[in-house]
Amino acid sequence: MKLWKCLFSLVVVAAFAAGCVTSPDAPGGDSASARNDGKVKIGFSMATLKEERWQRDKAEFEAHCRKLGVECLVKVANSNAQRQANDVDNLLTQGIDVLVIAPHDATQSASMVEKAKAQGIPVISYDRLINSDKIDLYISHQVPVIGRRMVEYAVEKVPKGNYVLVYGASTDNNAVIMKKEQNEFLKPYVERGDIKIVADQHATDWKADEALKIVENALTQNADKIDAVIASNDGTASGVAAALKKAGLTGKVLVTGQDAEKAALQRIAKGEQTMTIYKPIRPLASGAVEAAIKLANGEKLKTDPFMNDAIGKEIPAILLEVVVVDKSNIIDTVIRDGYVSYDDVYAVLPENERPKRPE
Repeated sequence: MKLWKCLFSLVVVAAFAAGCVTSPDAPGGDSASARNDGKVKIGFSMATLKEERWQRDKAEFEAHCRKLGVECLVKVANSNAQRQANDVDNLLTQGIDVLVIAPHDATQSASMVEKAKAQGIPVISYDRLINSDKIDLYISHQVPVIGRRMVEYAVEKVPKGNYVLVYGASTDNNAVIMKKEQNEFLKPYVERGDIKIVADQHATDWKADEALKIVENALTQNADKIDAVIASNDGTASGVAAALKKAGLTGKVLVTGQDAEKAALQRIAKGEQTMTIYKPIRPLASGAVEAAIKLANGEKLKTDPFMNDAIGKEIPAILLEVVVVDKSNIIDTVIRDGYVSYDDVYAVLPENERPKRPE
């Protein structure tokens, strides 16, 4: 059984114990927002499509909507908070039954939630956490675990030395959650002097060029003596890799990442990046669609409480498992799962340097 299918099964069992929605015409509640024709309309406001992983989210979300006969309207804000606010306003005029938001700005997006709730429309916070206790569901991967897995991996491989931490966008709650986990895990190592954090900074909008500048400055200030860079996603990791390449340090500095993008997996194969966190997108997108259908029909979801430290309140959540991927297990994880192909990853290597092709 493929990895995503296993993960999806676990999520579905946990989150939809009352029974999976297999048709938008399944018996629902007396929700005022459900339309007379029984066909659910979902509005999906996305912050960006710049990274490969968000393109996958959009494709998988739309595919599952088509599979279940659900109407889906998607708006993309191109990493602009005001544009996303306008997108949500537009979606709210189009008779949607549920609003799904992958927010650009976690705090600013709370006002979008308020507007939807004022119209009786349920809201799902998708992948990134909105700073609002009014959301009906936060569905994502295990964000705290992602942050912790990066530094756990780094400390296991590089237990002593100079570390640089490149956080994601400060406006993204997920980046803030990961930052907290990373620093809490590293604290005892820092206190006893094994690890020194020589630089730590948020990369604006998760931009690769911002990460490049952060690492270039850190290299300059520390005479190129950097042992590990905790880059919080594969996009920032690409900037880190570029900075290390310019300094002639490719393969000599541990570099983390997140999202298992094809380019990142190729960097791992070439030794330019050390690891990434694989977050299967299909169960996330499919789970969000099925949850939206349930909410539109007035049905309750089985969730777990998740504390949003930014607002000091617990919110209902479904969090999916994640997988650490490095050179040793690319084939047994993302390739065997069908997330990427063998040729996608290893085309960047000469044939005599490629691992054996899986049967």
